[in-house]
Amino acid sequence: MVWDVDDTLFDYTTADREGMRAHLVAEGLMDGYGTAEQALARWRECTHLHWARFAAGEATFEGQRRDRVRTFLGEPLSDAEAEAWFRRYVDHYEAAWALFPDVLPVLDSLAASHRHGVLSNSSLTVQDHKLRVLGVRDRFESVLCAAELGVSKPQADAFLAACDALELAPHEVAYVGDHPEIDGRGAADAGLLSVWIDRGGASTGADAPAGPHRIATLAELPAILGGDTRFGAPSTFG
Repeated sequence: MVWDVDDTLFDYTTADREGMRAHLVAEGLMDGYGTAEQALARWRECTHLHWARFAAGEATFEGQRRDRVRTFLGEPLSDAEAEAWFRRYVDHYEAAWALFPDVLPVLDSLAASHRHGVLSNSSLTVQDHKLRVLGVRDRFESVLCAAELGVSKPQADAFLAACDALELAPHEVAYVGDHPEIDGRGAADAGLLSVWIDRGGASTGADAPAGPHRIATLAELPAILGGDTRFGAPSTFG
């Protein structure tokens, strides 16, 4: 088993929203963005913009974080000023960290039957720390992240690196992630058993990518792992 982290195991959306709300209040910036939701939408635009630059090799991981702050504030901050602002935001963000309630039960149910790893489009420094704070780092044999790999999801090489870390072939590995294209289609195209967790149920059937299994909660995962013959379960036909 290989897992995505943000919005799969870890409730990133809630932590990001509550962390930004607390940060804007502490910085005296709430009035400049109307509502916390508008501010968060702008912050996510900046995140997507500069993450794309990082993924394309146009910025370092640390550089894209500082550029997110500059774009969000609309100010030409020095590296030190931008980094300090980002660290203050992270303090509020980390205070809101939590696993989804279905995570520990499914990890417990699969502990004896499956080995586990992580593949994330982040950095090892960030995700290793996050998993330790959340109390689940010891559940995973390997943690691979785009910043260190030099390749990110949905590229097949990222998924194949995660398989290599477990010393398993792609057809022996299941991947669980929340993004229908980056995680769902990417893992399926790389030859893994792809499971897309659609917690919000926002995508319609017409929007769903071909290939991945679609679940609304991790409680559905053991049945998929046990029932997919391509993943090594015995066939129930004939």
